Amino acid sequence: MLDRIVSNAPAYLLIAVRCFAVVMTLPFFSIKIVPRIAKVALAGYIAYILFPHVDFSMYSSFYGEDGAFSLQYIALLLGEGLIGIITGFSVSIIFAAFSTAGQFFAFQMGFSASEVYDSLSQVENPLMGQFFNLIAMLIFLQNKWALLLFSRGLVASFDSLNVFGLIASRDVMLNFLLKGLTGLFANAFIIALPIMGTLLLISVSMGILSKAAPQMNLMSEGFPIMILTTFFVITVIMPQLFDYFSGAFYSSFSKIQEVFATISKNGGAI
Repeated sequence: MLDRIVSNAPAYLLIAVRCFAVVMTLPFFSIKIVPRIAKVALAGYIAYILFPHVDFSMYSSFYGEDGAFSLQYIALLLGEGLIGIITGFSVSIIFAAFSTAGQFFAFQMGFSASEVYDSLSQVENPLMGQFFNLIAMLIFLQNKWALLLFSRGLVASFDSLNVFGLIASRDVMLNFLLKGLTGLFANAFIIALPIMGTLLLISVSMGILSKAAPQMNLMSEGFPIMILTTFFVITVIMPQLFDYFSGAFYSSFSKIQEVFATISKNGGAI
């Protein structure tokens, strides 16, 4: 196996570049606390596993039998890296929906001021956004979505998408990314809607009480009530949230697969 990799080093490097780009852009794997040497080793190991299952014969004209390659091969490396970045970014959009959902109702419950650095999303994020993002990450790992992504997903991407197909169908990929960004806010709103609706009713009720009894100090009473109510609602709807999170992952991965298949049909040959 190692002799085959050495003799086909340019093809192996193309696979490794795409795998490294995916690892560098995927949530959890791309966090800064993970050493870069570990990311390189993981990408190289994944490329080692995928190498026997990937057919890169269409790229053979861009490097010689002696391993020499041209500037066109450098462009292919950049293209493979771009495909890996797009794949990782598509998965990151899924996690961003859960983090955004927490930000939607964090302001209403009074947690918006407690923004701290989130090591998973690598941005300043309210506590509830981090909480939902952590739950999504646990579901992602517990349901073996990460394993399926690295095993079946990457193999399918090599079979259905290459640099030539990406160039020929760049409009399809652009529309897919734009729809993913719009779907991000739609999914986040659906996740946060029960909590936002409950907090809205509490705010209206406290507004009526403050008018009926101005002597009540609702400012000091309101935030504890909203915080306790929010956690109570989250506890009640948590089973439904788990099902929705799993469904969101399955739906998003299915859309990614459909886009790759569409690109493969529209173009992909030299």
